[in-house]
Amino acid sequence: MGVVILLIMAVGVVAMLTRKIPTAFALVLLAVAIAFAAKAPLTGENSVMDGVIQNGAPLLASTMIAIILGSWLGKLLDETGIAGTLVRKIVEFGGDRPVVVALGILAVSTLVGTVTGSAPAAMLAGIIGIPAMIAVGIPKVTAAGTILMGIAAGMPFELPIWQFFSTALELPVDTVRGFMLKLFPFALAAAVLFVLVESRRRGVEHAWALKSAPARPSQRERRGDAPWYALLTPVIPLVLALGFELAIIPSLLAGILFALFTTTRPGEYGKRLLRTLYSGFEVAAPPITLFVAIGMLLAAVKLPGAVSALEPLVKAVSPDNPVLFVAVFTVLVPLCLYRGPLNVYGLGAGIAGVLIAAGIYPAVAVLGLATSYNQVFGVADPTSTQTVWSAQYAGVSPQQVMVRTLPYVWAVALAGLCVTAATYL
Repeated sequence: MGVVILLIMAVGVVAMLTRKIPTAFALVLLAVAIAFAAKAPLTGENSVMDGVIQNGAPLLASTMIAIILGSWLGKLLDETGIAGTLVRKIVEFGGDRPVVVALGILAVSTLVGTVTGSAPAAMLAGIIGIPAMIAVGIPKVTAAGTILMGIAAGMPFELPIWQFFSTALELPVDTVRGFMLKLFPFALAAAVLFVLVESRRRGVEHAWALKSAPARPSQRERRGDAPWYALLTPVIPLVLALGFELAIIPSLLAGILFALFTTTRPGEYGKRLLRTLYSGFEVAAPPITLFVAIGMLLAAVKLPGAVSALEPLVKAVSPDNPVLFVAVFTVLVPLCLYRGPLNVYGLGAGIAGVLIAAGIYPAVAVLGLATSYNQVFGVADPTSTQTVWSAQYAGVSPQQVMVRTLPYVWAVALAGLCVTAATYL
């Protein structure tokens, strides 16, 4: 029976890779097929209808709310001009020094990456940042990669990500936060190294040769700068969650209110809040759809029948030696690209569930594995929305960005796996 479930998973991976079926729909079909293969009854306890579909769909509800709030805050950063002001100040400070400008925009991308992820984060930092970098001579691929590496450096502090791993792996938020703090220095070092090495190795390209570089949107040029104290908005949720150990949702709400009160006249509070909230829902819709499907998949692979069928197979191929753990899972890093089987926002979430449910690794070790792969997916996957947007906006292909950034994020994953093996195995 375990072999049948693995074959079903393989079919699902092929469907996602070939894009025959959208990822979210493929995950739902996978969940139902795995439940039937595990001989789950149609209704009742641990059944297809009740155990997988009914209980699985809202399994990640707290993550979905955090995603909505993060998207809402992201929209406020955009509409109030906070993100644009941060980038413009950095460009003005850097002047005609390409590396300084790139490092400054990397810092802004990191800050934005702590608030929200995916394409909205890339757009907040990149709409002004990418043309600014290209204008001072940073090569196009490096400009796009700088935005992505910055977002990935901020990812360990992204509160919705904490909530996702906490719920999906059934770990306390404190545990997730603790590992993320260990991962952050490696992500930041790789991002800075990327800017320093790639901007010098590729040399400076003169702006006059970059006719395809997109112009700055005139609307943004007309928009005034946000007050200096409003620029603190991205760090407000972080300070509350890290310094005062406030829960994730109130921390994000505090960031939203701070952005509102520091940039908006009292008479416009209501209109701005509603407008940006509704826009935030549009941004949050794709990840929420994905999280509904992931919840069903997690519920399916945790069914008693699925666990007993998969346990001997997964145990047979999973290395228990810490050195082998690092070596094997480092080699397998490319399998999280192109929506591969180790992508944590796809089948990888189900595999993580199997590793925990079958008792192969402690949940906290699976956390280290999943978050290490997430650093690679967030930057180098040519199918992720932030990579596609950044590459196309800079005028290059997502594959070019993947080739340039992959060595750096692969090293981050290796570091994360080493920390995991040394700490939890």
